[in-house]
Amino acid sequence: MKQVLATFLKPASTKVGIITAIMFQLLFSLIWMTGYRGVSDNTSHLKIAIVNEDQAMGSTIVNNLQSNLPFQTELVATDAEAQSKLNNRDVQMVMHIAPDFSKQLQTAGQTAPITYTINESNPSMTKSIMQAVAGNITATVNKEAVAAGASAALKQVNPNLPAEQATQIAQGLSGKVTSDIQSTNKVKDMPNQMLPMMLVLASIVGTMIMGMNFSVSSNMLGSALSKGGKLGARVMVTIAAAVVVGLISASMVVALGGHVEKGFMALWGFESLFLLTFAWVAQMFLTLFGNAGMLFNIAMLSLQLVSSGAIVPRELLSDFYHNVSDYFPATYAVNGLMNILFGGPDVGREAGALILIAVIALAIDVLIVSVKKVKTAPAHKTQSA
Repeated sequence: MKQVLATFLKPASTKVGIITAIMFQLLFSLIWMTGYRGVSDNTSHLKIAIVNEDQAMGSTIVNNLQSNLPFQTELVATDAEAQSKLNNRDVQMVMHIAPDFSKQLQTAGQTAPITYTINESNPSMTKSIMQAVAGNITATVNKEAVAAGASAALKQVNPNLPAEQATQIAQGLSGKVTSDIQSTNKVKDMPNQMLPMMLVLASIVGTMIMGMNFSVSSNMLGSALSKGGKLGARVMVTIAAAVVVGLISASMVVALGGHVEKGFMALWGFESLFLLTFAWVAQMFLTLFGNAGMLFNIAMLSLQLVSSGAIVPRELLSDFYHNVSDYFPATYAVNGLMNILFGGPDVGREAGALILIAVIALAIDVLIVSVKKVKTAPAHKTQSA
């Protein structure tokens, strides 16, 4: 049995398999634990757009919120402009105070709603955080901001209002401010919410394994084919595989009831593009480093899952992971998928970034292949001997 074990462990492929399993554990643990460290402390990176159309009580509320909220706030002139920023994910929520807010506060039997709008075409954590924030803001307005400045603001709205009456009204305002939470680009259920992460994960792992097998096939062919011929064949097969796999994936999403806001063709085309990009990036590392390229692909897998925004909003990540994600194809794949599946702007920017990354990866691949020497086939060695 010892001889059998020694013989089995002798090939490089066995050793690489063991090393790969170890590196999966090491790299995933290292990247995930450091990538998500401090997420709960980075909520200050989230941004809320405030549209205030009430210059009395509304101004008092806005001033207090800007001083006390642990989030970035941006005053926006119109609700349309704020909604555009929300749709483009430049802000995580829009808070709108209507022109008659102060009047509603003074009217007996009426409530004064503050409208909050959340874009659900985001990681589910963003929606959860913003819903909690909306409730906290309303509670703050009721208990602190209103109580602190209501009397003076009411006197400003109605100069003839006696000071004593203004004070009484102010004391009775607690609970009159309510939350009106609305959503855009609604996501139907949990499976749909997780679709971007699932599609990106399946695509990265699938193309990584495909690239590894293409590399094995190229090595097995040796000098039977020219290196240019093997490269050309690999490129063409990869393109065809990306289109076919994209078609199968998009068809499965639609057949199983997936929410596809922008239609089947948009999903198929975009999936094919990021599949091709993932494939060429994976193949580039294998061409550069041989079997050791799998270690780089494993690192890329975990880095991209952490930093892409598929699981945790990128705004909550550390500066390092947030900045480095701009260079990874998964970031653009996730953003584009959210736009296509749930709604949002067009995916021209994301498609352009994916094409650029794919072209760079392919160019490096071609360059390395062109300078590498072709290995002599085993049959030739026997003949020469």
